[in-house]
Amino acid sequence: MNICSVYPSCVLQQYNTELVVGMVRQQFKKHMNETDPETIHKLKDDAARGLINHMLFESEKLVGRKVSQRS
Repeated sequence: MNICSVYPSCVLQQYNTELVVGMVRQQFKKHMNETDPETIHKLKDDAARGLINHMLFESEKLVGRKVSQRS
């Protein structure tokens, strides 16, 4: 990766991250009046899973391979 492609790559990654975080925030706002503890737990798990999947996806793009693959 040369220096000319690093900056656009970082900007794109930041943009994607902002979109994902925005989507998670939107879901929390949508369900802010939820009172059932089981539903709240499920929603929190879903949000965490979504953020973790996004981090894995971005990591895979940075290293150029799937994280789950062994070399």
